[in-house]
Amino acid sequence: MRLHVLKHMPFEGPGAVATWAAERGHALRTTELAYGQALPLPADFDGLVLMGGPMSVNEEDRYPWLRPEKALVRESLAAGKRILGVCLGAQMIASALGAQVRPNELKEIGWFPLESLPSAVGHPLWAAMPRTLPVFHWHGETFDLPPGAVHLARSAACEHQAYAIGGRVLALQCHLEVDQKSLREMVEGGADEIDLGQPFIQSAAVMLGQAEALERLAPLLRALLDAWAGTGA
Repeated sequence: MRLHVLKHMPFEGPGAVATWAAERGHALRTTELAYGQALPLPADFDGLVLMGGPMSVNEEDRYPWLRPEKALVRESLAAGKRILGVCLGAQMIASALGAQVRPNELKEIGWFPLESLPSAVGHPLWAAMPRTLPVFHWHGETFDLPPGAVHLARSAACEHQAYAIGGRVLALQCHLEVDQKSLREMVEGGADEIDLGQPFIQSAAVMLGQAEALERLAPLLRALLDAWAGTGA
């Protein structure tokens, strides 16, 4: 399988997604949008992975690649490609399909429980996920569900944490892809957003001190990605 990762910021990379791809023998290429690299064409990949970033998908005048990236999402969907969206990437898919993206009532930065929903029961992309587990979050915006989406998970601070469209599109507001290296890069890169006066924002020390949570995420992510890579629409 040919995977193509779109990075919006240097400190928000694929993390454990890249480890999984190497283990499974999937080719993985990366476009660094912050450095002005050109977007791929749908013919260049089988699966598109959209990573996170601190910008809003609504800032099209400030970030000129936003409009063509949304167009690429629509073209990829029409071509039957698999798409995985993480954080900003999940918002990107929603926006590309006409759903509203807006500030969430609360910022959510740190390790907080993810709750799978009854609507997720039996969905092939979510079969490996437990009822609840602590996962990593870093976002200030949220989205309405796009047309045809199945709502998979929520958290106390954010109702829309995950959705799927058929068996080929998986969108995660949370960061299941973090490993120790990518987690540290995010904490260092987004240090100016850590405001301990808010209820769902943890300190850098707390965020980095969750070795057990990281270990629990790794096999779940692999199972999730295996399902995403192998499930038909």
